[in-house]
Amino acid sequence: METGIKHVERLTVTDELTARAAGSGTLEVFSTPSMIALIEKACYTAVQPVLEEGTTTVGTKLDVEHVAATPVGMKVEAECELVEADGRRLVFKVEARDERGVIGRGTHERFIVRTGSFVAKTYAKLEK
Repeated sequence: METGIKHVERLTVTDELTARAAGSGTLEVFSTPSMIALIEKACYTAVQPVLEEGTTTVGTKLDVEHVAATPVGMKVEAECELVEADGRRLVFKVEARDERGVIGRGTHERFIVRTGSFVAKTYAKLEK
């Protein structure tokens, strides 16, 4: 896979995306878990069109700092760029911004997996 693939995902912060709603804090501000989910969505969406049929990616590592709070009602975007592709391992540079500036930045690692075998292996845990 070629590096340099970029993608942006956008949303507007709602009450459901706050720290209070996520259970990650008590404040009515955009939660870190919601920011991470937006970053992951940007990354998997970026590469999904170039993957082989029957494969997807799964997140395996995050090194992201959440540096600024965002209020309910403000727009947020997460941008990613694929900066390393080593076999099945993909590394993205990521940045999240609201209408006033950067709110998060770091790296995110994903692995390419075969969808059927990954799901089968995961649910086999229930049989043991």
